[in-house]
Amino acid sequence: MASGEADGGGARVTAAVLIIGDEILSGRTQDTNLRDIARYLGTFGVDLAEARVVPDVQAEIVAALNALRERYDYVVTTGGIGPTHDDITADAVAAAFDTELYEHPDILALMQARWGGELNAARRRMARVPVGGDLVKNPVQGPPGFTIGNVFVLAGVPQIMRGMLEDVGPRLRTGAVTISRTVRVEGSGEGAIAAPLEAVAKAHPAMSLGSYPFFGPEGYGSNLVLRGRDAAEVAATVEELKAALGEAGIANVRDVESV
Repeated sequence: MASGEADGGGARVTAAVLIIGDEILSGRTQDTNLRDIARYLGTFGVDLAEARVVPDVQAEIVAALNALRERYDYVVTTGGIGPTHDDITADAVAAAFDTELYEHPDILALMQARWGGELNAARRRMARVPVGGDLVKNPVQGPPGFTIGNVFVLAGVPQIMRGMLEDVGPRLRTGAVTISRTVRVEGSGEGAIAAPLEAVAKAHPAMSLGSYPFFGPEGYGSNLVLRGRDAAEVAATVEELKAALGEAGIANVRDVESV
């Protein structure tokens, strides 16, 4: 099936995110890319099914990448494609695909147009792409990312990563977009909600039902989130859940819009 074509058979399309960098694991940098990638992929009907964070260690990156690309339709990596010695993502991806790196002439030309003159060794590192790979456009600043096989290699800087994502979407095999609805329960804890929620969840195995408690100055309760691909089933399940909660004596239940 061609990239960008919807999967008419209804098969689930999945993806994983591999976040690369010691700075994430150390807590010095807060990752926001995972959230943005999940939301973006969701608009194409691609489910983010797993995320991993690995250090700047080539063997760790290769092992994680090989495991994820075998299991899921797509893998998106972030981080480690800059000019410094610890930016080893390109090396790791090439190793995972058992291929070599080369300096892509289009990236060299872009960098020379920007910086002029002879490019130093650090900047030339950012022009390296695995043999057999294609470029991922970078509309923000700096060199492009790249893709090889079912892997998309993007920058770690959030603004740049989001720009690169815009070139990823049209290449994806898309699936049915997941519909999400929320039933908000106020003034009841999860212990009271658990039984009716579980009963409804078991009756709809194709859907995802989850409870997300909240606490604050205005009180406590749970947001019950229902997710599925069939709009009619989602709508019917919302009503079924509200009825089950009412039968369990749980009041202050309302259906709210969900992202």
